[in-house]
Amino acid sequence: MTKRTFLYDKHVELGAKMVDFAGWEMPVQYTSIIEEHKNVRENVGLFDVSHMGELIVYGEDALPFLNKLVPQDISKLTDKKAVYCQLPNKDGGLIDDLIIYKLEDKKYLIIANASRVDEDLNWMSLNQLGFNVEIDNISHKYSLIAVQGPKACDLINCAGLIDLPPFFSIKRAELFNINLWVSRTGYTGEDGVEILVKNEFAEYVWDKLLELGKQYKVMPVGLGARDTLRLEASLHLYGNDLDENTTPVEAGLSWSVSKTKTEDYNGKKVIMEQLKNGGRKKLVGFRMLDKSIARHEYEVYSNGEKVGVVTSGGVSPMRGENIGLAYINSPLDKFSVGSTIQIMIRDKLHDAEIVKRPFIEKRNKV
Repeated sequence: MTKRTFLYDKHVELGAKMVDFAGWEMPVQYTSIIEEHKNVRENVGLFDVSHMGELIVYGEDALPFLNKLVPQDISKLTDKKAVYCQLPNKDGGLIDDLIIYKLEDKKYLIIANASRVDEDLNWMSLNQLGFNVEIDNISHKYSLIAVQGPKACDLINCAGLIDLPPFFSIKRAELFNINLWVSRTGYTGEDGVEILVKNEFAEYVWDKLLELGKQYKVMPVGLGARDTLRLEASLHLYGNDLDENTTPVEAGLSWSVSKTKTEDYNGKKVIMEQLKNGGRKKLVGFRMLDKSIARHEYEVYSNGEKVGVVTSGGVSPMRGENIGLAYINSPLDKFSVGSTIQIMIRDKLHDAEIVKRPFIEKRNKV
């Protein structure tokens, strides 16, 4: 049975097309993916992302426990700050990618992918032995609403929250007289916030944001545009661009791996070796040189030889091109920005050019 968020009825009222995503019945679009996408880039969009997982890790050993789990150095986090990181297995492959917020000493909030919450909890439990720490899955108690776009912060200011948290930070706040968490994060490449609110207040906050946001041309946005937005910003999607056979280095996430962390963590030996010598494959961005669209798992060729596979592909509404991400595995030093590759689409090879990532300029680092 598919699960539903507390905003499901609101999506149906707004005429959303609902689809199954990671076991959740979610809105894929309300009007059109292109229209919703462009409105986020130009104005502001409202997303229901309540399918995401929320975990609280707390206790005397919360810090050393998390430092055993992830490549980032969690000891460097100050109160209310966040860090993007991955959850590697013992071989450096990725069980999930996460955002970890330090709420206070010995207490952390983790945002996990909807499809990986059970796997994350299982892995954390397997690593819990010897640590005085508790893991509380609060996913079923809270809804998560994302407000994204160049006018997102204007909307939140108008709602009464003037003092927004800095980029990649979180704070307790009141919106519409509701006490909740507001973080300066998102998955679009635009500025904005994500609002973590108890389920019983989710519909009220959603309605108030839509009503107040009319002056900023707010639109509800589905998963379709969320995917095209994150792809333009070259943000990874677990299950497409990340999996348990891919390391942070291979995924182009070396920037998120601490080079000075002394503590051991799962997969550290493999990851450190790859930082020195490179991985078995590397992630590249590409644009199609014709009107064809590359999709997940399409094969990549060079001079008639298969050299990789597409992980994500689709339309870039802002570039007016079809773009994608792919792993290249042979030979790595041959492929760089400007190189031509071919994508096998319906038994025919189509030319593509490797380009610099992200595909658009991000505007979320404020």
